[in-house]
Amino acid sequence: MLTRIDHIGIACRDLEATAEFYKATYGFTDAHFEVNEEQGVRECMLKINETGDGAASYLQLIEPIRDDSAVAKWLEKNGEGVHHIAFGTDGTVAGEAAEIAGKGVRVLYDAPRNGSMGSLINFLHPKDCHGVLTELVQKRPAAE
Repeated sequence: MLTRIDHIGIACRDLEATAEFYKATYGFTDAHFEVNEEQGVRECMLKINETGDGAASYLQLIEPIRDDSAVAKWLEKNGEGVHHIAFGTDGTVAGEAAEIAGKGVRVLYDAPRNGSMGSLINFLHPKDCHGVLTELVQKRPAAE
C-alpha cells in the first residue's frame, strides 16, 4: 500500500544554490547528499518532516552530472522546477509496480533500481499518470 508522499523531485542546474534557497527560505535541513551514477545526477534530500509510519517526507533536489541523463534532457526541455512526485510504500516496489501495471499504467523499469539513501525505486510513465512522472519508493530493511 502507498503510505505517504516520500518526496517531491525538483530538477535544478545548481544543487548548492538551490539547496541553500530551500534551507534559508523554509528552514528545511540537509538530510542526505549523494551521486547516483546510474541515474546521472547529484542529489540533495532536504527533510521536511517525519511521517506517521516512521519515515519522513523530503524535497529531493536533482542536478544532472551528464548531458545524456534523463534529468539533463528534462531540464533542457522544461527548465528548472518540479520533476516528479514519489510515493512511499510499506510493501515492495516490485509488488506495487505490478499491481499498478495491472491497471494499465506503464512501469518504466522491468525491476526496481537503486534510489536515494539506499532505497529501491521504480517510475510510472507520465503519459499514463495525467502528465506526472511518478516514482515508487521502498525503504530497504536495515539488514540489507
